[in-house]
Amino acid sequence: MKIVQKYWVGFFALALFIIAAALIYIKLHPKKLPPNLIEGVGRFDGDLVNLNTKYPGRVAKIFFDDGDAIKKGDVVAVLESKEFSKQKEAIEKQIEAKQEELKAKEIELNINETKIPQILAKATSALKAKQKQLQEIQSAIASQGDVVTQDRKDYLRIKDLYKKRLIQKHKLEEITLKYKTDRNRLRALKAKKAQLLQAIAIARSDVVDAKAAQKGLDALRKGVAALKKGIEALKAQKEQIEAVIAELTLKSPLNGYVVEKIANSGEVLGAGMPVATLIDPNTLYLKIYVDTLSNGKIKLHDKAVIFLDAYPNKPIAAEVVRIAQKAEFTPKEVAVRSDRIQRVYAVHLKPLKPDPLLKLGLPATGVISIDGKGLPKSLHEIPQI
Repeated sequence: MKIVQKYWVGFFALALFIIAAALIYIKLHPKKLPPNLIEGVGRFDGDLVNLNTKYPGRVAKIFFDDGDAIKKGDVVAVLESKEFSKQKEAIEKQIEAKQEELKAKEIELNINETKIPQILAKATSALKAKQKQLQEIQSAIASQGDVVTQDRKDYLRIKDLYKKRLIQKHKLEEITLKYKTDRNRLRALKAKKAQLLQAIAIARSDVVDAKAAQKGLDALRKGVAALKKGIEALKAQKEQIEAVIAELTLKSPLNGYVVEKIANSGEVLGAGMPVATLIDPNTLYLKIYVDTLSNGKIKLHDKAVIFLDAYPNKPIAAEVVRIAQKAEFTPKEVAVRSDRIQRVYAVHLKPLKPDPLLKLGLPATGVISIDGKGLPKSLHEIPQI
């Protein structure tokens, strides 16, 4: 114990020498990756989805904030538009008015479908009856004309005999009376014929009117059909407006979380403007950068592992899903092993299974095996960049 107290300075100096020697050795002999492994650092990226408005409107309410988890079908935001609501009300009133008009037209059609055929049948029947009466009167006129002709002959003959005093006067009076009576009867028949001709003309007019009404019935049917089509067109317009109004309720198209809430309640948004940015964790991938030599060795679907700084002993199985074909200047946030390297290639490593630890923008280290072997199980097994 006395020896330690006496030579503690020497022991302390020896310990410092051993530590310094070890550090110098580590510095001069750094860990090296096996030749089949390629390491790179980067940040997690993914396929961002902008939830945009399809139609203009004012934001009534937003239900999610930055970082909130979200499920497919969840309502993210609701927009309102008085213009579309008023358009819907106007169309609904037009539909109501057209439906009332249709009811009236259908009642009118039902009445006329019963009434007009009866009118036409009655007019046709009346015309036929009048025409038959005309035939009978014309026959009677012809017969009565023959009678009057014979009466005239008899009258002239008896008159001549009376002048010669061959017959008595009462014979002349009898034939004169008969001649006048038959002639008056003939005039009456001709007057009746004239009246009947007028009645036939009226009956024909009634038939024409009834047939015109029949055509009007067809027009009425077409009018009813046109009204029904008009109502269907208005209903289609209403459905279109309802579809527009439904689009004002913005729903999540994916399971994931909100990366950024862009719009706020009360804001007026135009068509196509974003409300929020979403991401599906299944699309996350680590974007690392490798130099030209390493890039030439990597192939699609090469096995890889990803290490998060917070979980160095928890490797996340992954594979190469994309290799950039064009080099770019080294990003500022990316470290490379040599300061001489100016241009690098981006390589995407996608986890084989979704991992709840992964977040957009999270830094991580990726290790690729070009032969599928020797992947490390801890971040401490590989040298730091």
